[in-house]
Amino acid sequence: MDVNEVLREFDRQLRREALPDGPDAEVERAGGVVRHVGPEQGWNGVLWSDLDDGTADAAIAEQVRFFEAIGRSFEWKLYAHDLPADLDRRLLAAGFTPEPAETVMVAETAHVIGDAAPVTGDPVADPRAGAGLPEGVRLAPVIDQSGVELVADVHERAFGATRDRIRERLRAQLATGTVVAVVAMAGDVPISAARMDLHPGTRFASLWGGGTVPEWRGRGVYRALVACRARVAAARGYDYLQVDASSQSRPILARLGFAALTTTTPYTRP
Repeated sequence: MDVNEVLREFDRQLRREALPDGPDAEVERAGGVVRHVGPEQGWNGVLWSDLDDGTADAAIAEQVRFFEAIGRSFEWKLYAHDLPADLDRRLLAAGFTPEPAETVMVAETAHVIGDAAPVTGDPVADPRAGAGLPEGVRLAPVIDQSGVELVADVHERAFGATRDRIRERLRAQLATGTVVAVVAMAGDVPISAARMDLHPGTRFASLWGGGTVPEWRGRGVYRALVACRARVAAARGYDYLQVDASSQSRPILARLGFAALTTTTPYTRP
């Protein structure tokens, strides 16, 4: 995999030419900025910018005014290679707060699933999708509201996340068919969950929200969820899997064949 070439395609397909993530969202191009405008419980923010020393401050001020006018908190998703080089300092000066940096990692889908036989039927229901899971744990696809509640339960226990935001976003994406979500069950108890956003017309599927409740961590569940989603991506014809990896997930993903492209830092503004 040519990392530099993949980064160029990532920037073009998932940032500059991004599509909205749900029926109630829009992607707008305002000067040198591409922004995603969603509902209150959805994701709102700047995906891409093409700025320089002379245009950056005015563009930042414009986005602040825009999102304030519609009553939205928003995020400026800053990547390490974005220009100008001091864009981070300018965002801080405009009242943004940085969250922990994440590593953008990408793998070829075929590499992640390795030498497994071609995917047929339902990749989640395929017995091979559960390879490596602890005894008594199974994977289940999320297809309705009861599955959404299981995912919300895992996220609340794993991350302390707000259930309402997860419910609304996942429900909207399921309605449009742009997401694949999977939950790992120990008996009747959800212990891990993850989703994969599908980006039609691109070569990328992106992995999000992979979380395991504390008492089940370190037992291979997260790896199994990655492998399962890779099989789904292969079945849907996506060449690459992309992840914004935390410091916890980066070593696991590296062992699965993911390579680091760049870093990204969310700058948030209420």
